[in-house]
Amino acid sequence: MAGDKSKKIKISMRQALSLLLPYIRERVMIQIRSVWLIILYLIFFQTIILRIAIFEASVIAIGIGLVVVGLTLFMEGLFLGLMRLGSIVGSGLPRKSPVAVVLGFGLLLGFLATLAEPSIQVLQMAGNSVKPWDAPLLFILLNKYSHYLVYSVGAGVGMAVSLGMLRFYYNISLKPFIYFLVGSLVLITAWASFDANMKDIIGLAWDCGAVTTGPVTVPLVLALGIGISRMVGSAESGAGGFGVVTLASLLPVVAVMGLGVFFNESVPRPMSEEDFFKTDNRSRIAVLFPNQDQMIRYVFMKAGPQAQLSFFGENSEEMEKYLKDLSTSESKRKAVFGEDAAKRELDIRELTQRNFIAAVKAISLLAIPILLVFFLLIRETLPYPDEIFLGIILCVLGLAVFGIGIELGLDKLGTQIGSKLPASFKAIPLPEENKTIMNFDPDSVHVATAPDGKKHPFFFFEKDGKIVTIPYNPSDYDQVAGQYRYTPVKGPLFGSGTSLPGILIVILFAFIMGYGATLAEPALNALGVTVEELTAGTFKKNLLMQAVAAGVGTGIAVGVTKIVLSIPIVWLLVPPYIILLLVTALSTEEFVNIGWDSAGVTTGPITVPLVLAMGIGIGSQVGVVEGFGILASASVYPILSVLLLGLHINRKRKAAVMEASLDDHQRGKEAA
Repeated sequence: MAGDKSKKIKISMRQALSLLLPYIRERVMIQIRSVWLIILYLIFFQTIILRIAIFEASVIAIGIGLVVVGLTLFMEGLFLGLMRLGSIVGSGLPRKSPVAVVLGFGLLLGFLATLAEPSIQVLQMAGNSVKPWDAPLLFILLNKYSHYLVYSVGAGVGMAVSLGMLRFYYNISLKPFIYFLVGSLVLITAWASFDANMKDIIGLAWDCGAVTTGPVTVPLVLALGIGISRMVGSAESGAGGFGVVTLASLLPVVAVMGLGVFFNESVPRPMSEEDFFKTDNRSRIAVLFPNQDQMIRYVFMKAGPQAQLSFFGENSEEMEKYLKDLSTSESKRKAVFGEDAAKRELDIRELTQRNFIAAVKAISLLAIPILLVFFLLIRETLPYPDEIFLGIILCVLGLAVFGIGIELGLDKLGTQIGSKLPASFKAIPLPEENKTIMNFDPDSVHVATAPDGKKHPFFFFEKDGKIVTIPYNPSDYDQVAGQYRYTPVKGPLFGSGTSLPGILIVILFAFIMGYGATLAEPALNALGVTVEELTAGTFKKNLLMQAVAAGVGTGIAVGVTKIVLSIPIVWLLVPPYIILLLVTALSTEEFVNIGWDSAGVTTGPITVPLVLAMGIGIGSQVGVVEGFGILASASVYPILSVLLLGLHINRKRKAAVMEASLDDHQRGKEAA
């Protein structure tokens, strides 16, 4: 009999596929359900409401498809491999090692999990939109020192995991941590708002807290936390592992603010573009760039004509001489400008190779230390090693494919919709629709006179069988080639000038986007089930989901309002967090853990890239220094909505208990 049991069952390829395909289909559908609503909504709004075509639609569609495939592979690998490892280590480490070792492992795990977060890559892409003369400190953190930014966020998450483990060991309430951290952050944020450089990193710092609580950190940290809380017998006190996600969203904010303070004195103050590039300012701005060649490249690629001239000491002959030297020296030209940008964008091989290398590094840095801790400290036989290592391989493949999809799809779509949204309330250029008119005749230009007497030159042009008027700008006419190049303009679609109706439509768009995207997050549904079980059915799953979704929708609407109206972010973060401290003091420990952790599920791998790209896109059109802060707002308001709802539920619960007690008392009197 024993020999019969040891025999492997052989099945055909067809049988294997018949078993695997339904499972794969279900996993893919989970990711499609989490992404289809928000994607269709964005496409509908841009094409139907704004009446602007999606540029590079086929590339974006391929990118979104890769995101779905990548997330499917990654999440399957995460649950099969890394989460199982985290749970095994979480339950085994407290039995074999002292508290200090467990806390040190938590610190390391939190740091390495951040490096593997898919959304952390999006932060590093955001640096292209920031101008160094407007926000020098923000520019250096997102460009030259972007790796330090990621490390500081990782350090914050690592500290959060260690503190979370400490809570489980010693049965410490989450409230003191919230009072201290949020109170400190409110004071730091208020102080930073008065510093010329620090005020521009407030939105980035708070957004970093939202980015960290993604599909890698949250499951791993919860698996480790629940394992440890069970082993030390504090599962009830810690609400079954809740609270660590809260710390992991607050401590990175502290870490990024600290990083900003460290570099603040070494960077120049904000100034005008021309002053920034003056020759006597050269040594001060050099610190913002990796080297001299990169600085010169930035001058020619991003600076305006007057700033370029300012860089060469207002000497046009010197600038022409330098450009001539570049044109005759291939080595100098490559040192400054690198390879041809157009070729690089189309290099699928380079894109794939870069993302796969990044994925291998991120997952290896996470998996290898966990395995070393297991084999060196726990020293047990690894259960299901084939499944665990398959899971790790799937994580690498998934993270790489997801990264490619982000670059091709979500980042492009988010930036595009963000840059087009302002067409609701102001005129915006459409560079994707640039037109070149051959054999243009300047004599065809007419002049329209405004009521104030101002002249507006224009000409008639046939477009799609219709005659349209196009404003004429003499600088766009190339007399030698006989060509006229112009960029079409769209808007304002609702009202004239910077119209209030158009702004309100953008804010409403943001609310619906946040509300719908949150309801589609699979993690929110899982949280709702857990909360309903923990509260014995008094806090229903659907009620929690609606509260969180409404809070996220409100937060994204408030964040977009901040960018559109150029409102300092301190006014949108400090007041709600002060209110949160008061509401937290009135709430029970049970709801504090649930409410503060609920913000972690709102920033999923789909929402983060879209919201970040959208904020940067809107900011580029309305002329703000930075487009951060939407994710920060999307994190604070769901906490507030859940805690307020918790107070209401507790009030109803107490009233029901009191009523039942009075009824029992009355029945007792009647019986007597």
